[in-house]
Amino acid sequence: MLRTADEELTIDELAARAGVTVRTVRFYSSRGLLPPPRLRGRLGLYGGDHLARLDLIRELQALGFTLSAIERRLERIPADASPDELALQRALIAPWTNEHAEDLERHDLDRRRHLDDALVEQLIELGILQRIPDSARLRLPSPAMLGVGLQILDLDLPLEMLLQAKGIVEQHTAQIAEDLRELFAANVLRPYVERGRPEDERKRVRAATDQLRPLTIQVLVNGFQRAVNDVIRDHV
Repeated sequence: MLRTADEELTIDELAARAGVTVRTVRFYSSRGLLPPPRLRGRLGLYGGDHLARLDLIRELQALGFTLSAIERRLERIPADASPDELALQRALIAPWTNEHAEDLERHDLDRRRHLDDALVEQLIELGILQRIPDSARLRLPSPAMLGVGLQILDLDLPLEMLLQAKGIVEQHTAQIAEDLRELFAANVLRPYVERGRPEDERKRVRAATDQLRPLTIQVLVNGFQRAVNDVIRDHV
C-alpha cells in the first residue's frame, strides 16, 4: 500500500491501520520510537511516516530485537525520514523467510507425530526445537524444519556426527552471510548514504534488496550442489 507522509490519521485510525492498540502507539511514542503527531488545534494527527515506522518496529520485533535494540536502531534514522526511506530500511532488515516460530504444548507436537522424550531431546540438541525458559512449552523456530529433522533422525546416524554436521553448516553459512552483507553494504548501501540518500536512487536500492534474496538463495543452492559434485568426483 502506498503511504504518504501527509496522510492525516487520528491515533485510533493509526492504531487500526497498523494493527496495534492505541495503548501500544502511546507506549512507543513515550519511548521515542514514534515522532510526535502533527497538531491541528488540540488534535494530534499522524501520517504515513508513522505507519511506516510501526511497520519497521514490527519487522524488528519479528527478527527478535529487544525494545532497547529497536530504540538504538531507530535513533540512527532521522525523525523526518519519509515513508519511502523507512520502507527501504524495512526492506534491508526483512526476514528472508515468511515462516513464523510456533510455541507448542507437548500434546500439540504429538498431534503431528508422537515423539518420545529421547527424540524430543535430540531435536532440541539439533536446534530444531527450543526450550522456552520458565515454561513447559517448546518453541519451533522453523515449522518446515521439523519434518526435515525427523527424517534426519530416522536415518539412525550417530547424534554426535549430526551435531558436528550442524556446526559445520552454521559456521560456513554464517560466514557467507556476513561476507555477502559486507559486500552489499560496501558497493550499494554506503555509496547511497554517502550521496545523501538521493530519492531517485531509493527505489533502485530497495528493488536490488528485494530481488537479491531469492537470487542469493538460488546461487547458494546451485553452488553447494556443484561443490558436492566436485568433491565426489575428486574423491571417488
